[in-house]
Amino acid sequence: MKLFNSLLLASALSATFAMAQDDSVLNPVVDEAAKINESAAKSQDKINTIADQIDDKLQAFKTLNKEIEGLEVYNTQLSKQIANQEQEMADLNASIDEVSVIERQITPLMIRMIDGLEQFIALDVPFLAEERENRIADLKAMMDRADVAPSEKFRRVMEAYQVEMDYGRTLEAYSGIHTIDGSERDVEFLRLGRTALIYQTRDAGKQGVWNKQTRQWEELDSSYRTQITKGLRMAKKQLAPDLLMLPVAITD
Repeated sequence: MKLFNSLLLASALSATFAMAQDDSVLNPVVDEAAKINESAAKSQDKINTIADQIDDKLQAFKTLNKEIEGLEVYNTQLSKQIANQEQEMADLNASIDEVSVIERQITPLMIRMIDGLEQFIALDVPFLAEERENRIADLKAMMDRADVAPSEKFRRVMEAYQVEMDYGRTLEAYSGIHTIDGSERDVEFLRLGRTALIYQTRDAGKQGVWNKQTRQWEELDSSYRTQITKGLRMAKKQLAPDLLMLPVAITD
């Protein structure tokens, strides 16, 4: 019996010693495994952080690429616009050069036109003499002014020509002073285009006509008095247009 108890005690001591040996071996392994797991968890966190950073940078890269593509399109379009503007500038400079040439050529032309108009008026039927002479004087003074653009000068010259052209197809009555038998008389002039220029005194006592051939005034007899009075009223729009029997100079 004592022997049996001694065996049991020895077995228990052996088991206890074995367990103690197992713990001394396993504990370092468990601790090391825990450290490995902790290290792995930290590494995974770093990997996740790096992966997130890579995703963010990839998205930023894609966004930047889109911006670059947009800028390339914009730059291409801007280059075309700049090229067009440079062409427009070249065309404008060429036009300015042409305008300068035209301006140098047109100024002598306008001067010749004014001189020609002045000669024409001097040789024309002498109606509205003062008004027409003043128009020529104004044109000549305008040509010496630097503050008037060439285009405006040309417009004014052409306007004067247009006025003279209109005289040839209009009927007009106007008042003036005319020398009759050495005395100045207040008369009314009747102009039928450039066909006839006639005067009549206010009392209708005297009348005369401009002779284009002799370039002199000729007195008309009283037989024309009624027709001249009628013509004056027609020119003043006091009578409706009607047939007039008036003397007309015949030129070759």
